Amino acid sequence: MAESGNKANNISVIAGDKPITFLIFKGIITLRPKPSVLTFSVAVLCLPCSEQDTKPQSKKEIRRNDLNMAQKKKVLRRFANIAFRFYNMIVVTGAAGFIPSCLIGKLNAEGYKAIVAVDDFSRADKAPNLEGKNIVQKIDRKAFPNWLETNGLEVEFVFHLGARTDTTEKSKEIFDELNLNYSKTIWTLCCRFQIPLVYASSAATYGNGELGYNDDHLHIPDLKPLNPYAQSKQDFDLWVLKQEKSPFFWAGLKFFNVYGPNEYHKGKMASVIFHAFHQIKKEGKMKLFQSHKPGIEHGHQQRDFVYVMDVVSVCVWLMHHRKDSGIYNLGSGKARTFLDLALATFKAMGIEPDIEFIPTPESIREGYQYFTEANMEKLKSIGYPQPFSTLESGVGEYVSEYLLPNRYF
Repeated sequence: MAESGNKANNISVIAGDKPITFLIFKGIITLRPKPSVLTFSVAVLCLPCSEQDTKPQSKKEIRRNDLNMAQKKKVLRRFANIAFRFYNMIVVTGAAGFIPSCLIGKLNAEGYKAIVAVDDFSRADKAPNLEGKNIVQKIDRKAFPNWLETNGLEVEFVFHLGARTDTTEKSKEIFDELNLNYSKTIWTLCCRFQIPLVYASSAATYGNGELGYNDDHLHIPDLKPLNPYAQSKQDFDLWVLKQEKSPFFWAGLKFFNVYGPNEYHKGKMASVIFHAFHQIKKEGKMKLFQSHKPGIEHGHQQRDFVYVMDVVSVCVWLMHHRKDSGIYNLGSGKARTFLDLALATFKAMGIEPDIEFIPTPESIREGYQYFTEANMEKLKSIGYPQPFSTLESGVGEYVSEYLLPNRYF
């Protein structure tokens, strides 16, 4: 494939024995539901290269030209894919955070360069999460709604993953402002411009799990979150399900216990694997909470631990899928014990296990969860094809490739 032609408003591409001419106009036509076929912020027309194409043809010529047309269509699709990756903006909110920064890394690795990063960018300890990543623009969180109003036609997709995630914060007003109302504003703008949207919900909406972990929409109004953070996520899910207007595609993702690189800044809110690694590195052993529930042994409390690389793979798949809107669980689909997690961490570090069981603090004992497990059948039913990492493989990669060398993704 070679490029020729010097006119400012057209490009000719050689495919086979004939050039294809693309006329480029500055108007905006975005066929959002078909990104892999034709999605970019210019109108592209494919024209015959000479009058010979309109003359009567023999059957042999028709067959030959059919082959040439197939080549032309292949080049057009390739051109469209390149344009989508380089020119159509993908917005990621909370960009400097844990999951969003990994998503940007994943998008970059797949060739998507036109990333708009939205965050407050005020924390120096989060800056390394974005170092070396291809980002065309950084937008302050507060300025983003106005920016989207101005640039909405040029945005191909929005991943709204930014939120206040501190489960110990008790101020409902803070969560209403940062999680609920801000998300409503983004939803409304995505509706106006018909921008597909994936947003972060949370498995915390399931409360103590007494109603199970089923992501069926009919089940969601019955959930009973246990803290203001979880309630803010629940409130937005319920608001979304009541809306008559929506983007042509949207998905809310109930993240379970996500772990993986780029969580160095999270402090006490970092994953159990992160804390286990540093405790073992410092003391040579690990402390786990005792069980205070009859029939459950110490260390056999279970969680659905999901590797962040699996999470961002689902996000990118949904960006291409763009149908079957709804709220989905996003976990591994397999509950594992804290003892399993500890043993996997010791193994990845090459250290013999040394585990001490300590009483669960009285302040959290009553509401302590003994089991979480995402029902993943709904996501699988719409065609998600990839298997999820086992706890051992995910922890092994996280420890060996990121925590031990202190690397970022």
